[in-house]
Amino acid sequence: MSVTKEAVLEALRAVHHPGSTRDIVTAGAVKDLVVDAGDVRIRVELGAANPAITEQLREECRKVVERVAGTRAVQVDVQPVAAPSSGLRMAGSPTPQVTPPVPQGPAPLPGIEHTIAVASGKGGVGKSTVAVNLAVALAARGARIGLLDADIYGPSIPLMMGVDEQPAVDPAGPWIVPFERHGVRFMSLGFLVDRREAVIWRGPMVMKALGHLLDEVAWGDLDVLVVDMPPGTGDTQLTLSQKVLLSGAVIVTTPQDVALADAIKGVAMFRKVDVPVLGIVENMSYFACPHCGERTDVFGHGGGRAEAEKMGVPFLGEVALDPAIRASGDTGTPVTAADPDSPRATAFREIAARVAESLERAPRPADS
Repeated sequence: MSVTKEAVLEALRAVHHPGSTRDIVTAGAVKDLVVDAGDVRIRVELGAANPAITEQLREECRKVVERVAGTRAVQVDVQPVAAPSSGLRMAGSPTPQVTPPVPQGPAPLPGIEHTIAVASGKGGVGKSTVAVNLAVALAARGARIGLLDADIYGPSIPLMMGVDEQPAVDPAGPWIVPFERHGVRFMSLGFLVDRREAVIWRGPMVMKALGHLLDEVAWGDLDVLVVDMPPGTGDTQLTLSQKVLLSGAVIVTTPQDVALADAIKGVAMFRKVDVPVLGIVENMSYFACPHCGERTDVFGHGGGRAEAEKMGVPFLGEVALDPAIRASGDTGTPVTAADPDSPRATAFREIAARVAESLERAPRPADS
């Protein structure tokens, strides 16, 4: 019995395209197939030049084809074909060479009506928690929402949205396909590098990676893209404000003076680059005992509102220090999705409503 091309292709459907739920035949990665009696020669092309993935794919293809009746010898040639414009890399691939970006004026992202930054002057104030729950709350209002994790050094979105896998790559683009949960499309550098490795990059490489996350993710049409910024006022904040026409920024702080001092710097930074400040959120505002209901102002209270009034920016709301908010983030289901009618989720919904109202008054990118 002689082996046929049809039989070989059917066998190859058991091999998944890296980072995708599709097999390599459906994904169009099998570019050449020659069957000569019992000898089979296969050429497969990938969209990412990762040596580890290349060798694994070659071995999987060889094994499944060798099981086809009539096969004598199998030769598999896997050719990594990197997209000319792609600078992101999958886990384990070599560090890319970096060319400093060419400065240019900010421009709206195609298909995205509003892009907003969620930022903080310092770390540890719950900025990512606010960003994730703000995105889910906006989506619950019926808006088309995206969430970009721009915290290159400490990405939190994969954990908080409950995804631990590599994204699919659309070979027709090439585009990185964002994940979607709770009505929110989201992407993070944390999906593209080994989570056990530290990202040790200088500023130019960080800026280049952020550019690719903005330009090479298939966001589609969105009403709002929420960008979870790293803490501080460094390269990422400057790159985003110079590259993307931002509709505004949300500043997250906690009530104590040391956090408020850095929040003030965050407001000043966005004002300096002509980005409107949509308002301030006071996170960990107070703790309400779940047993007796007594309220304790662990970090003080009201500092966020007071500073917002001093600086002439809106106060968007306060969020309690609540173990359920922390637990929901750790388990990958934001509290606005896990318990949408709870008081803790209501706080985020009210903040989302105020942000949405501000964006309705903001000029559209096409009008700018």
